[in-house]
Amino acid sequence: MTLTPPQAPTHPPAQSLAVAPPEAPPVEAKPRPGEKPSVAATLWAAIVQYEALLPGAGGEAVEANVAAHVVLVEQAHARGARLVLFPELSLTGYDLSVFGGSGADGQPAQHGQPSPWLSDGDTRLQPLQDACVRTQTTAIIGAAWRAADHTPRLASLIIGADGAVTAVFKTHLHGTERELFVRGSGPGIVDIDGWRVALAVCADAAYPTHAGAAAEAKADVYAVSALYSIGDELRLGLHMGARSMDHRMFGLLANLGGQTPLGASCGLSGAWGPDGVVLTQVAGTGTEVAVVALDRSRLHAYRSGGEA
Repeated sequence: MTLTPPQAPTHPPAQSLAVAPPEAPPVEAKPRPGEKPSVAATLWAAIVQYEALLPGAGGEAVEANVAAHVVLVEQAHARGARLVLFPELSLTGYDLSVFGGSGADGQPAQHGQPSPWLSDGDTRLQPLQDACVRTQTTAIIGAAWRAADHTPRLASLIIGADGAVTAVFKTHLHGTERELFVRGSGPGIVDIDGWRVALAVCADAAYPTHAGAAAEAKADVYAVSALYSIGDELRLGLHMGARSMDHRMFGLLANLGGQTPLGASCGLSGAWGPDGVVLTQVAGTGTEVAVVALDRSRLHAYRSGGEA
């Protein structure tokens, strides 16, 4: 994997939007000198709908959720996955109140409690980095991130098959998120076996310009880490179907499961084809894993004009 800077029913079964700012070119991490990724005919992807452990516990939840992520990565690997996609804020759950107090600089909070923020070199990620190296998979996880200059970000963290960690930031913040985080500038791109996978976080998928920027960067897959709750089912299906069909990309969505401060999850994590049709979705609203084979020939069929 080289970095270049989000069983089931088969029917597509979800924030007022402000005017979208223009999307910047996708963030890409450059391949190593002399490295030429081969292009696989099929990319096996695992979409993890995940109910975070110890929601509301802040930093204390990070270690427990990292351990659970390790198990899920290993299980996905056993089913053939090369990419494992987790939801938004999967390491803490979506309780934004934990990010506003002490420890917001990425350092331990008062009374020796661990911080809910992660940053470069955070040793709590090491078990997951080791799992990705051991299984040669790439995991996309959700976390609150402090950059080296302490800028607060709502992030998708790419943990590569070499154990390296690269952060990609949510562009379209909403509500309380705007008080806690600084917005990103567009989708990030990760290369896995020659497949270009664009990353989005939740509300990013509601803005056509975000997926449009991914398509301009020649993305093959639009991977969304999200939280859609009960009542959002139609919006979820419309967002993912439209983004996939409009740009002839595969769509993946990993939804946060269980109860959240925004309401109960509506589930429906899954995959969409470049025609906008659902390929697979999970059945429940808790932790479940769907594994899907993305076939490059399906992209060629639509992108070549062979299918309308």
